[in-house]
Amino acid sequence: MSTARVPVMEGLFSDESGEARLLGSRCSTCNTPYFPRSDRCHNPECDVSQVQDDSFGPRGTLWSYSVQNYPPPPPARYDEPFEPYALCVVDLDDGLRVVGRMAADDAGLEVGSKVELALGPICHEDDGTEVISWMFRSV
Repeated sequence: MSTARVPVMEGLFSDESGEARLLGSRCSTCNTPYFPRSDRCHNPECDVSQVQDDSFGPRGTLWSYSVQNYPPPPPARYDEPFEPYALCVVDLDDGLRVVGRMAADDAGLEVGSKVELALGPICHEDDGTEVISWMFRSV
């Protein structure tokens, strides 16, 4: 029996092409990326806001990280007992800097290392359904 998987929130990511992608937007005037999607450009130097849907990922570089040693406050979701995880900041190759978790089995993190976007479980519902979100793993 396979486990049902549901996104933590609809419209944030996709893996339709077989590769995980973050769903956001980009201003075609100034090239500023946004995640999650934005309906207008927030760049104060942009003269004409022309925002279009875009997707980001899957490869990037680890810019920074910290280990989350205590349970985050609501509305964050996690299984009990809480398991520490690495929270990272990644510069995706297509220009977006984004915060995400590292995959649970990833150890030996090093700033500047190459990572890729992945989708994985962050917790389970009472019926066993996996709640999935974006995360990163070393390549």
